[in-house]
Formats: sequence, structure tokens, C-alpha cells
Amino acid sequence: MTTFLAELVGTMILIILGDGVVAGVLLKQSKSEDQGWIVITVAWGLAVAIAVYAVGSFSGAHINPAVTLGLAMAGDFPWADVPMYITAQMLGAFIGAVVVYLHYLPHWKVTDDADKKLAVFCTDPAIPNKSANLLSEIIGTFILVMGILAIGANEFTEGLNPLIVGALIVSIGLSLGGTTGYAINPARDLAPRIAHFLLPIPGKRDSNWKYSWIPVVGPVIGGIYGGVFYYAVFKGEITMAFWAFSAIVLAVVIMALIQNRKGTAA
Repeated sequence: MTTFLAELVGTMILIILGDGVVAGVLLKQSKSEDQGWIVITVAWGLAVAIAVYAVGSFSGAHINPAVTLGLAMAGDFPWADVPMYITAQMLGAFIGAVVVYLHYLPHWKVTDDADKKLAVFCTDPAIPNKSANLLSEIIGTFILVMGILAIGANEFTEGLNPLIVGALIVSIGLSLGGTTGYAINPARDLAPRIAHFLLPIPGKRDSNWKYSWIPVVGPVIGGIYGGVFYYAVFKGEITMAFWAFSAIVLAVVIMALIQNRKGTAA
């Protein structure tokens, strides 16, 4: 298996199992309807673990452009491979979203809530606030990438590492996911959002493009900062990228505080 195909398949598995649980919980007449946030977060963690088990030995199972960019900025991954990885991740996420649509085919017609149909494919904020929502995605992805690097620095029983990464996803979802739905992955949000836009889903709403940049830009900033922060703090390798992204994150924090003080919504 090529690294391109591995990233495509791994991300496809992630979305089939991740968006699949959201569909099961939100769509009408599903046997798992209304099972709640804990079911969703646990299933997303397992989705990541299964995807990593499936393709980790072929590509390292980034399955997330924010992880790829974070590792590249930290010097752990060649920049020359970044475009190929991100392309594969986007294609895999799109295919995965189409599979979820097909799997729940009869349920779209019986579900009246257009917001729930959109939520199967992509995230939206609990309280719309552009700066605060952006900050939430930065923090969640920062913890993700820094956590992955920290996990990789430890020795586990052979084959256990993907489960620990899956547990990290569950922890992020339970602790930090309530604000924006924790996209923490540009491919996970943008490619299924495009699928929602293109698919013939009965009674669907618009794809909320005005919000769509936040679960892309936030994870990119957070992923890169997580990578350079880990190397600066844990290994003493401080780079210009560390200072640059520290300044960017600080600017977002200040904007979030100002916007929150003014009570300005997105």
C-alpha cells in the first residue's frame, strides 16, 4: 500500500466511523437516536484508534492535515510529502462522508431538522463567537498534536499506542468539545461539508460556509503550535516558528477576550 492510499483509506475509515456515530445519534428512527455526547466522543476515539491500526504501519496514520503540518513544522516530517498527505486526507474524508450518507439513506427523509443533518457532516459552535470559536479549535488541536508527540515519546506494549491516541481523542472531546464540536482536523470538517453541499440530501439547509474557515484555520494554527511547542518546551529546541506562532495564538486570545467583553457574536 502506498502512503497516499494509506492516508486516504485511514481518513475514510475515520469519517465513516466518526460521522457515522453522529448520524446514528442525530437522525430519526436510528436505533441509537438520542444516545448523547458520551457515545459520540467514545466512538470518535475508537474511530481514530481503528484508523491508526489500519494504516499506521504504511503512512504513520496522520489522517489529519493539522497533524501533518504540525509534525512538518517541528521537523518530524518532510515538507515535500505534505501536499500529497493533505490531498489524500481530503479525498478520504470526502469518500467517508459519502459512505455515511449512503449507509443512512432512508433516515434523511424522516429527519426534519436540517441543522442535525448538517451536524452529521461538520461542526458548528454552541455559541457563535468567531474569535472564541477559533481559540477553542486552536486549543483542542494544540492538545492533540502535543499529546501525540508526548505519547510517541513513551514506550508501550506493542500495539497499544493507537488505543492511547484514541483515548486522547475521547479526552479532548469530553473536556474541550462542548464549545465547537472539536473538529481539530481540517479534513474531517471541510471535506464532509463539501459532501453535504453536493449530496442530494432531502430537506437540507445551507452548508454554513461563513463558519467553515474556523475549523480549518484553528486546527492548522493549533496543530503547528502543538508541534513547535513540544519541541521547545520538552526538548529545548526553540525555533522562530515557536515565537511566531506564540504571537499568533496570543493575538487570538486577545481578540477573543475583546470580542467576549463586547458581546459580539459571529
